[in-house]
Amino acid sequence: MTLNLLAITAALWSVMGKVSLAARRAQIGILLQTVGWVLLMASGLVAPGSGLDRALSTLAIGGIGAGVAYNAAAFDRWCGRETVARAPTVVAIAMVAGYGIGFNDYAFRVGWANGLLTLQVGLVLVALCRNTDVPVGRWRWLLVASLVVQMAVTAARGVLGAFYSELFPNFFTPHPANVLFALATNVTAVMSMVAILLAHRDEAERELERLACIDGVTGALNRRAWMERAAVLVADSRRLRQPLCALLVDLDHFKDINDTYGHEAGDRALKLFVDGMHLVCAKDNLICRYGGEEFSMLKRGAGLDAMRAYDQRLRAWLAETAPRELGMALTYSAGITVLLDEHDTVDAMLRRADALLYSAKMLGRNRTLDEQMLESQLQ
Repeated sequence: MTLNLLAITAALWSVMGKVSLAARRAQIGILLQTVGWVLLMASGLVAPGSGLDRALSTLAIGGIGAGVAYNAAAFDRWCGRETVARAPTVVAIAMVAGYGIGFNDYAFRVGWANGLLTLQVGLVLVALCRNTDVPVGRWRWLLVASLVVQMAVTAARGVLGAFYSELFPNFFTPHPANVLFALATNVTAVMSMVAILLAHRDEAERELERLACIDGVTGALNRRAWMERAAVLVADSRRLRQPLCALLVDLDHFKDINDTYGHEAGDRALKLFVDGMHLVCAKDNLICRYGGEEFSMLKRGAGLDAMRAYDQRLRAWLAETAPRELGMALTYSAGITVLLDEHDTVDAMLRRADALLYSAKMLGRNRTLDEQMLESQLQ
């Protein structure tokens, strides 16, 4: 079993390549558990009850408990949770402390360590069965099956050691529960490695999908991804009879920024503008870099007045922030349009917004127009 864990540890560190924080925690978790089992094996080779036995055994329990806690943190991350559960870590600390303090009482230390390890695995199981914040593959249920078996055999060893010590006097006792534990651990270790590799692959696929949808300079959606999501948003707004507004923006004299300050400054200006679009009011906004220095946005549940107010806040934010962050002013021209009826589409809204944007440029730039504003300007 120990050799199996050593092989799995080496495999995870060698084949996973560049890894995320979640994958690194999983690697460390398996490594710590392997070190724990090696130390536990070593403790059986020294004089029972000696200081060296106490040190090796306590460190072994610490390695196993810390390994499970690291794996729990990895699984939380792979399930899309920003906040990692701390309960498995607290249990690991309590497990080591109690084991070290009560080491001279064999029944207590075996029951304590295995009981809290069972609790720790149970906490991981509960976390895996909770709803996830990202799509998760079948690796989760592979882990659940593995951990259920591991929890059962660990609990059995705890009960034997605590209440039937004469049947289970030491770690190497050839008791059926020990044999079953070793066999189960071999199987679940391999299944856990497969689950970790599958979770790592799922995470990599999600990141590739995200990168395929995101503009690399600004972090906004790219045009293709935005059009797909915008079509769904328009269909939902039509079905629910909710108002929906579109804003099409073009940064003023952006070529002059690139020519005067350089393309790096231009990229910073683009990024700052998108940050402002999010900061002014991120709720229910679908923002995209439409192309070059053009940006588009759909605002769910917003009528013309709400979009005008948003535009004013964005302009005020830019007037204050751009000179401080960029060392220059940053203005834009824009067109606003609303969802008209059940036959209106994203393309039609963008065409109307583009015509209004063009009119804003013709009238001197640094302004936003909608149909009503354009009509008043022409009068």
